[in-house]
Amino acid sequence: MRGQVVERTPVAPVPGISKPAMRDLVSTRDLSPTEVRSVLDLAAVVKARPSDFRRTLEGKQLVMFFEKPSLRTRLTFEAGMASLGGTAFFMDQTGGRIDARESLHDIAHNVERWVDVMVLRTFAHSTVEEMAAHASIPVINALSDLEHPCQALADYSVLQERFGNLKNVTLAYVGDGNNVAHSLLLTGALLGSRVRVATPKGYELNGEIVQAAEEIAKETGATLELLSDPQRAVAGADAVYTDAWASMGQEHESQARVPIFQPYQVNEKLMARAASHAVFMHCLPAHRGQEVTDSIMDSPQSVIFDQAEGRLHVQKAILMLLLWGGASRFPVRGAHA
Repeated sequence: MRGQVVERTPVAPVPGISKPAMRDLVSTRDLSPTEVRSVLDLAAVVKARPSDFRRTLEGKQLVMFFEKPSLRTRLTFEAGMASLGGTAFFMDQTGGRIDARESLHDIAHNVERWVDVMVLRTFAHSTVEEMAAHASIPVINALSDLEHPCQALADYSVLQERFGNLKNVTLAYVGDGNNVAHSLLLTGALLGSRVRVATPKGYELNGEIVQAAEEIAKETGATLELLSDPQRAVAGADAVYTDAWASMGQEHESQARVPIFQPYQVNEKLMARAASHAVFMHCLPAHRGQEVTDSIMDSPQSVIFDQAEGRLHVQKAILMLLLWGGASRFPVRGAHA
């Protein structure tokens, strides 16, 4: 059970942006459709008027625990926090798991006394869940083996900027049924979009994630299709998305996966089946010549660097929305069960 917290000066609300009820961002499932739209809308405002938010998180401090290497995630959180007036600290956990020296329970109750928000990039999704269960400050999932919510929100912010009403957008994901695919499916479901996912047999999406997305889609009117044929998935799509065939921690499977995933490579032939205005998307880093060819990566259709930029704006929005109520780093003594 979380302890009570002492309220601090709240972050000022932004006109037209709804205050979310979310306490953490452990899973895309933590968000309601309204909250997803709030993140995207606030990100758009932040991108258009960054100078208006220079002191929004003044005095706030963020810590990042990363078990996996990172370029985009680390720098966008650090740059984002600095540009909002706050401070970020990095804890390199690539040499050992976060809980190798002491329990997550004890780490959480130390960290909550020092900083205002925690960002985790982990292997096990349960690590993020457990840290959030113990900490009285907001916890953000910056990637786990199950989900990558910040990435998917940034991706849909790019699609919203490019196409407008996301209910009219069809996103086709082809490749491994991994954490990125999970968060794309869930985010698309929350936004009422059309999402097609094509994966090889044996590499399908997690069943629990699919069930959760289908339940959300019943409420939002989203259309979700799970396929094995990449040609069908891409046909007429507005966006074609792929990711590495083997995620971090699966490098030993890389060579064995190549012949299985080769039909899912995004090349000129596959991309030609999408709408003429379609964009190509990839969360990066990419293995050029494997899941995507250079001709597509470097084409005018590619928005991969827009996606990378989108991480900055979306994560700034997430930080502001989570700290809206003035999360405290000083829980009441003895309040934790």
